[in-house]
Amino acid sequence: MTELYAVIGNPISHSKSPLIHKGFAEVLGQDLDYIAIEGPLGRFAETVDAWRKKGLRGLNITVPFKMDAFAYATRRDSAAEEAGAVNCLTFEGDSAEGANYDGIGLARDIEANLGFAVAGKNVLVLGTGGATRGALGPLLARGPARLTVAFRTPGKEAELRALFPEAKALDFAAYADLRDAYDLVLNATSATLSGEAPPVAPKNFARGALAYDLAYGKGLTPFLRLAREAGVEKCVDGVGMLVEQAAEAFQKWRGVRPETKAMIERITVPLV
Repeated sequence: MTELYAVIGNPISHSKSPLIHKGFAEVLGQDLDYIAIEGPLGRFAETVDAWRKKGLRGLNITVPFKMDAFAYATRRDSAAEEAGAVNCLTFEGDSAEGANYDGIGLARDIEANLGFAVAGKNVLVLGTGGATRGALGPLLARGPARLTVAFRTPGKEAELRALFPEAKALDFAAYADLRDAYDLVLNATSATLSGEAPPVAPKNFARGALAYDLAYGKGLTPFLRLAREAGVEKCVDGVGMLVEQAAEAFQKWRGVRPETKAMIERITVPLV
């Protein structure tokens, strides 16, 4: 029997998730359907309830519903608790198991696909929002020498520090106080969506650095352009993270993890 899965967001027409999951299913011989749902704002729970009555077995969640999904879940994994957000729901009877695979997908893309070992490196994460919350746990688990979170507005960093009180490698700095060069610079801000670059300086990119924009499919974003102008040769967007987190959800639902390389190549947009 064909089982139903979906992604929900608003807007949702841009989503690559149906293409990714149907592609995984085709390669692995899995009998499933996967659709995109444009959820009405303020009606997340009732929308999901209606689709569960139609047989929905699992749901990916994108903007702006990740916190709604966190509240909806009857239980959550540790990554979701750290992030305060859920991007994957698995339904079994009355239960809705929430998970957050964004950080795991990011870390796997950086290490497995891009061949960049985080251990012992100096890492700079730009921004203190939900994307950063989801990324910190998996990145810290890989043993960076230092992981600095840059913030624009003082105060938000306190929440992040409280999540990882034992993380000696974790520190925080205002953009204006960034003095050092970093081996890995991650843009986790929303600046890309407004066509702007975060206020990071060329000196903050070390020789041989990797510049990574969590946004995907936007071509050469302002952040990546800034990195290139600073002499960074390895600039990537978040398409690998997107595919890797999808593979985690697929494995959760179907019990088998897809290979991701071909799908990443298929949907990558040139950085021009």
